[in-house]
Amino acid sequence: MNDVDFLALARGFAQLRDEWPVQPRFDPWERWYSRIAAYDDHEVWLLTWLPGQGTDLHDHGGSSGAFFVVSGALTELTLDRPSSSARPRLRPTELGPGHGRAFGAHHIHQVRNEGTAPTISVHAYGPSLKSMTRYRLDVDGLQVDAVHTAGAQW
Repeated sequence: MNDVDFLALARGFAQLRDEWPVQPRFDPWERWYSRIAAYDDHEVWLLTWLPGQGTDLHDHGGSSGAFFVVSGALTELTLDRPSSSARPRLRPTELGPGHGRAFGAHHIHQVRNEGTAPTISVHAYGPSLKSMTRYRLDVDGLQVDAVHTAGAQW
């Protein structure tokens, strides 16, 4: 698993738009997503985001991965712990078309379309997603809200 370059994989699928098994759709109520490739040790997803749509704070259940912005822009908010005694806060990074982000198995983030244009992105994970933990930041720091399981919640 360590030899898969997830950012290169996501970028490669982004460049093969004519070969995607489904075409992107935009849902006015929530992010749209579809798995476009599955292998023994990883998978690739296509996502769309209208302005204002996003995820909550989450991890990928021990999977590493990456996402690559095909069109539009996404803002990734990651945990920033300025010191061991400080409460974590979220640090934004904007990623425009042609840019992406790789992350390790213990990465916690939130992703949103804070722009004015619809966004298309490609995401790769390995091993394939089995669960995702949802978090919240409150006065006591990072708290677990829920654990969602593949096949049950998505």
